[in-house]
Amino acid sequence: MPDHIPALRADCADCFGLCCVALPFARSADFAHDKPAGKPCANLREDHACGIHAELRPRGYAGCTVYDCFGAGQRVSQVTFGGRDWRGGGTAHARLMFEVFPVVRRLHELLWYLTEALGLDAARPLHPELRAALEHTERLAAQEPEELAALDPAAHWSEVAELLLRASESARSGVGRKKGRDRRGADLAGARLRGADLRGVSLRGACLIAADLTGADLRGADLIGADLRGADLTDADLTGALFLTQPQVNAARGGPGTRIAGSLVRPAHWAASR
Repeated sequence: MPDHIPALRADCADCFGLCCVALPFARSADFAHDKPAGKPCANLREDHACGIHAELRPRGYAGCTVYDCFGAGQRVSQVTFGGRDWRGGGTAHARLMFEVFPVVRRLHELLWYLTEALGLDAARPLHPELRAALEHTERLAAQEPEELAALDPAAHWSEVAELLLRASESARSGVGRKKGRDRRGADLAGARLRGADLRGVSLRGACLIAADLTGADLRGADLIGADLRGADLTDADLTGALFLTQPQVNAARGGPGTRIAGSLVRPAHWAASR
């Protein structure tokens, strides 16, 4: 396991429930109630734990089970703000913490992608550039709260995106992909892709909401930014899929026969999937 991976996993025990406070909820199929940014969720306890954690899906909070902060919560809580809770630091302190959290979360997601890219043998010629980008991203994430609040993570992402694309192309060049099969940004919502051979295909930013990917072969496919909400991954093979993240896996449906990389955790709700 790459050195960065453990630090990029959420550790709610060391977080002040930031995702339950800083982020807004909109009443929908994912959230039972509206909640504005900066207001604690009604289910957040005084010890920063969720009062209905074991019943989130049946209680209408499926969106909470999908979200992942890539370790930003514990970093902001324990490192950036030195263990100072948002409850006792005053309004300005809390507001700054809530502004910083989504910025660090975005940087940590990028650290995940860069760490994965550094593990690709086919992208070895790019490793010096990837390592430099990772170190720069880490320096940004380690800044003081005021500096982080003023940072535009989107600008940094645009600088690194081309490098990640080059790493993806290097890795996918040997996966037997066919010319013209790239589906970058494609609208595949509800698409019938049962048993499809999608090896090495670029699905970067593709909309795969509720797509039927039962038994599909996604080995070596680039899934960075793909929307997999409600996608059926029953018996699909995603081993070696590029830039697949825990939130994407959590948002999809799967089962015992779904194959994923060992760096990802099999969602508990997959056990109930058909």
